[in-house]
Amino acid sequence: MPITRHRTTRAVALAAGATTLFAVAATASAQSITVVSGGGAYSQSQIEAYHKPFAAETGATVNSADYNFDLGPIRAQVEAGNVHWDVADVEEHQAIRGCAEGLFEKIDISDMPAAADGTPAEEDFIEGTFSECAIGTILFSTIYAYDERQFSDGQERPTTLADFFDVEKFPGRRGLQSKGQGTLEFALMADGVPPEEVYDVLSTEEGMNRAFSMLERVKDDAVWWDTGAQSVQILADGEVAMTISWNGRIQTAIDEEQLPAKIVWDNQMWMLNMWSIPKGGANVDLARDFIAFASRPENMAEQTKHIPYAPVRQSALELVPEEIARTLPTYPENFANALKFDASWWADYGDQTENRFTSWLAR
Repeated sequence: MPITRHRTTRAVALAAGATTLFAVAATASAQSITVVSGGGAYSQSQIEAYHKPFAAETGATVNSADYNFDLGPIRAQVEAGNVHWDVADVEEHQAIRGCAEGLFEKIDISDMPAAADGTPAEEDFIEGTFSECAIGTILFSTIYAYDERQFSDGQERPTTLADFFDVEKFPGRRGLQSKGQGTLEFALMADGVPPEEVYDVLSTEEGMNRAFSMLERVKDDAVWWDTGAQSVQILADGEVAMTISWNGRIQTAIDEEQLPAKIVWDNQMWMLNMWSIPKGGANVDLARDFIAFASRPENMAEQTKHIPYAPVRQSALELVPEEIARTLPTYPENFANALKFDASWWADYGDQTENRFTSWLAR
């Protein structure tokens, strides 16, 4: 899937986590917003790229809070009429569901800043990265990586998704996420289904059976993980030869912890995190200003210096240094045959699909 410019239409209790305040003391302002996100290195990258410079430019205070990407607290705040999160970083499927439930304010893509050459935002954002109630912030992907220590000099290395499922050619245990989402898509692509046909095939009983048949090939060699940290740990410990994981988790471990691993980008599945505004908050205008600020191409490019997730604007990608760009899902060589995660499909079929996967896994 090439990167293109394209016009498209489209509780109350805080989750555990520290709250950090940023303000400009000399220009202390009564204006304040709370931005909630996933915590850890990801939230820290937002603090450096967006929160601090927004505070410096506007004099507003930015409160950073953590949550576990669950719509529950947002729903509770909106329904109680006591909204204290002004901007929420949500996953794409949450943006779709929250918009349908009336939990989020509408956001017009035309209010986002144009590119430096004047290209309107709606033409500069990668296809499918904004919608009626949300504006894309980062693009990340599910990939697999292998332990380089388990391959001797001159030995053939895995290069395709099909190699992950070939335990005869590439012996060793496999790390897989203990859920159907992503796992089933990978199984079909490894069996030769083109990315653009995956969800059509998965919508049929025959296609679903085909995916589970592929998974049977590696089930006896599988190590099932629940969290991203576990996926990295089993690779670092040598417990698996290869594991499915997320590009940011693996790349950070390579860069910061010298993990001897290599990412295989073939048939990566890319996903979005998006900015939304919980409905009924007291600071909606300032929240819109923050999202517009965070959507400036130069600020999106700045975030890549702190975490290997890709900006969702073409003009922002053009500002990313080459050595960083090569580690991102959107680098042309990495993005060549990528699958866009279909959040709408999982919203429609997710419960029944995960129930079947759980039953299969238990057998």
